[in-house]
Amino acid sequence: MQTKKVVRVSAIAALYAAITIVFAPLSYGVIQVRISEALTVLPFIFPESVLGLFVGCLLANIYGGLGFIDIVFGSLATLLAAYFTSKMPHALLAPLPPVLINAVVVACVLKYVLGYPFLLSMFYVGLGEFLACYFLGLPLLYLLKKYKSHK
Repeated sequence: MQTKKVVRVSAIAALYAAITIVFAPLSYGVIQVRISEALTVLPFIFPESVLGLFVGCLLANIYGGLGFIDIVFGSLATLLAAYFTSKMPHALLAPLPPVLINAVVVACVLKYVLGYPFLLSMFYVGLGEFLACYFLGLPLLYLLKKYKSHK
């Protein structure tokens, strides 16, 4: 991997973890808007960011306090969502995998670990993901695409 890509992966991992932890009251629980999820659109233009998002989420979930189940499955959900984001045919669809995958997987984690109702958790997590990915992530994606095309 080129040095530039390694730096990008590392920076994305650090940013994801830091933003999640700094905004911890919003980042964890059944009603959450994980602001760092805006970064999950990055694989659409930077495929190597899949790894950075996975590592960043892993670090954030270690801090999150829901234990091994969340660390493993929450992080794998981000890995899977980031991979599918990198395969999306259009920028408008880039935020969709994180919204759908995290709504289901995180709801399962919340049900298993905390006993929260699955469908209600899925709704709240999906709504938070939608807000983070479409209202923050999509504008970020268009800004980065514009910047990248002018290089």
